[in-house]
Amino acid sequence: MSEARGHAAAPERESDIVDRVVSALEDDIIFGRLRPRERLVEDALMERYRAKRHVVRQALDRLAGLGIVERERNKGCAVRDFAPSEVEEIYEIRGLLQNHAARRIPLPASPALVEALTDLHIRHCAAVDASDLRSVRHLNNQFHDTLFGGCGNGHLVEAIAHYAWLAHAIRSYRIGDPGLLAQARVEHAQMIEALKTGDREVLVRLCVEHILPSKEAYLRAEAGRDLAHG
Repeated sequence: MSEARGHAAAPERESDIVDRVVSALEDDIIFGRLRPRERLVEDALMERYRAKRHVVRQALDRLAGLGIVERERNKGCAVRDFAPSEVEEIYEIRGLLQNHAARRIPLPASPALVEALTDLHIRHCAAVDASDLRSVRHLNNQFHDTLFGGCGNGHLVEAIAHYAWLAHAIRSYRIGDPGLLAQARVEHAQMIEALKTGDREVLVRLCVEHILPSKEAYLRAEAGRDLAHG
């Protein structure tokens, strides 16, 4: 009798399927494949992500809870659209939170923090050069999670992450722009240098100004779209 050629792959758990659909929806939103105000039709999403209806609903519920999509009575879900005033308010809070976190990070930063950020920066640059936008997104998130994790306040780090999630659709206007990506990688390098040299004011300024180009790009795009449909 011949030996078995291998074990059958374990069936994917439902929670893992939901995570996969959530991640796919996030990618589609942040890469601009799903735009603000676009309807999220369950049947289309089931086919797109090869998932059952209750899985798609769980994924939409999770994203609605994060504020990335919104539900309307008798209309279903849509990618959340932000009024200009909402965008300004979200980015005001993001700036305040990141300013405070940057002021709490011990300087000069520990060699372990500098080493971790340098590694992420090198990998982020390689992903930008390869036009691997999915890796660019994930490495950028890891860079900022690691950076602000250095402030030592877990609740502050969670708040920063929450508002970064909320800004997913807004940030979609930066992720594919070569000029803005080039600017981001330069600013990441400058942040690392400020951490090494202990330059608090440069670090704080970078952490606040770094997020502004995505806000400005979103507002310009939305103004243009409103004019086109006006």
